[in-house]
Amino acid sequence: MKRRIAIAAALAATLLGAAACGDSGGTTAPSTEGKVDGAGKTIKVWLMVDAESGWKKVVDDANARFKAETGADVKVEYQQWANHLTKLDATLAGAEVPDVVELGNTEFAKYVDAGAFAELKKDEFENSSTWLTGLSGACELDGKTFCVPYYAGARVLIYRTDLFEKSKVEVPKTLAELKTAADKLESDNKDSKFGAFYIPTNWFMAFSFGQRSGGKIAVKEGDKWVGQMSQPAFQQGLQDWVDLHKAYSKADPAKDENDQAAIFAQGQAAMFYGNGWEKGSAEEIRKDPNDPESELVPTKVKGKLALAPMPEVPSFLGGSNLGVTQKSANQALAAKWVKAFTDTKSMEGLIAANALPNSTALLDKAAAVEGMEATAQAAKNSWFPPNSAKWADVEKQTVPQTMLRDILTGKKTVQEATAWGDEQINTILNAS
Repeated sequence: MKRRIAIAAALAATLLGAAACGDSGGTTAPSTEGKVDGAGKTIKVWLMVDAESGWKKVVDDANARFKAETGADVKVEYQQWANHLTKLDATLAGAEVPDVVELGNTEFAKYVDAGAFAELKKDEFENSSTWLTGLSGACELDGKTFCVPYYAGARVLIYRTDLFEKSKVEVPKTLAELKTAADKLESDNKDSKFGAFYIPTNWFMAFSFGQRSGGKIAVKEGDKWVGQMSQPAFQQGLQDWVDLHKAYSKADPAKDENDQAAIFAQGQAAMFYGNGWEKGSAEEIRKDPNDPESELVPTKVKGKLALAPMPEVPSFLGGSNLGVTQKSANQALAAKWVKAFTDTKSMEGLIAANALPNSTALLDKAAAVEGMEATAQAAKNSWFPPNSAKWADVEKQTVPQTMLRDILTGKKTVQEATAWGDEQINTILNAS
């Protein structure tokens, strides 16, 4: 999610006094404990369309329980991913704001840094001690919590069952086993276009290897961010990814992960690394790629794909969090609704709808659902990029992708590219 967030200076000024308008009592974090009389009140909640199409029953149940407890009503407005940030910016600059807002986990940092969300009392939310770190990292600033993890999607190994069976190779549980399997697949498929593992310039995967070896992207020292990719641990992990790419991938370094499912669907690879839902994207494609409503057409790999955790590599989680706006006039009520919508009962509803819950304590329940075993297992070991308000600018300026392309094309060594990447990160994250 690489959208640039432009919150006007006027908004920052209004946010400073916003809490005084709410029911939370000045700048005190709203409590979800005790009774709050919401009779005659209605809170406004912005959720993304995924909830409407995927688990509206969970939303309705949380609303009903919230109504029974507080007497307040809930108006849910479902937003589109394409324009939700533009709409939110304009809304937050005005007087009429939603009380609760869903944002993607990589979108929250800039808004938290701008003061757009109220502090929350983390310990009052169910399963808060076991929240997925890939989600909760975006909610933390200076030891305080400003949002609550909602749901997640994990990146996993997506593989061709027919090719694995033909080559008599098992699903790998270690990187060594993955390489052995890839060697056999390469040997059994002599087509010059075939590569055992389709690996585009996917920084989510490459940086996961950096995390695997104990490396970090950047750390905060005092008031400054300091890039860490040029440290030996991260370089070793990145080199492991480069070696895997060079040995088994025929992907064009100019390609990123955005169209990897469609390319994999052409049948010239046995494995790729992606979000769990990309299995479906590879098995069926739109008859007209430019028309999201056009007919779905089966591909060469339809019915031939399965999922497994990427062996020994932590997963970069995608997903969403929920925050109570600083300018909400009903902060305590809003916090109570978030509590109901993210508690164990609601999470069990999300699991039934094939979405990953917000807590590691609930992932075993998700793993018991057919088709979710791999993503649930992968989510237990997740990571998150530096929790800086300016990280989105690092992505926008394609620093990770440029680093990786320079390495894969031979323009720079791993050492040279990571040193350059650290310089870029230091400049961007520490910009005033």
